[in-house]
Amino acid sequence: MKKISTLFAKNPNDLGRVIDKINIENKWVFDGEAIATRKFDGTAAAIIDGELFKRFDAKKGRKIPVGAIPCQEADPISGHHPHWLQCDRSKSEDKHFFEGFDALENKLDGTYELCGPKVQGNPEMFERHTLVKHGSEILDFVSLDFEDLETFLSENDIEGIVFYHKSDERMCKLRKTDFGIKRLKLEAV
Repeated sequence: MKKISTLFAKNPNDLGRVIDKINIENKWVFDGEAIATRKFDGTAAAIIDGELFKRFDAKKGRKIPVGAIPCQEADPISGHHPHWLQCDRSKSEDKHFFEGFDALENKLDGTYELCGPKVQGNPEMFERHTLVKHGSEILDFVSLDFEDLETFLSENDIEGIVFYHKSDERMCKLRKTDFGIKRLKLEAV
């Protein structure tokens, strides 16, 4: 799973925030070519040929494990180099991935977000470890205006939005943190 860019341009004075300027590579969203979906806050996973994988980021100096599958070339600036690393039932660090995997009714190939009690502080408030298929929850809102999207993210306790191109594999995202918005506490699902 590649790192994806933000819908709006990054603030040159604070790269953790966005400004009211379209990131030109994502103009397709404003051309009506996008499907907006909920971004869940967890950790990335994938099912590839029926096997379970987790994301591994080989940052500068970090050794890439044997058998890891690169998702893209290493970023020359940050050094991030995401890979898929096959999960192993004998490793305790992978047990939550398998809890989510084993609970899936249909183990379809694709990318997922692992959410649950022991993942990222459980901001999604899942009662058990769950693999949520990326792009599975479609969002419906009227405006792509900068301020309207900021308001939408302020009023909805989700991590953010991932925009998928309707006819190819392009994606981009917009998160609460891009506006400096913090998450609320959700009630348990």
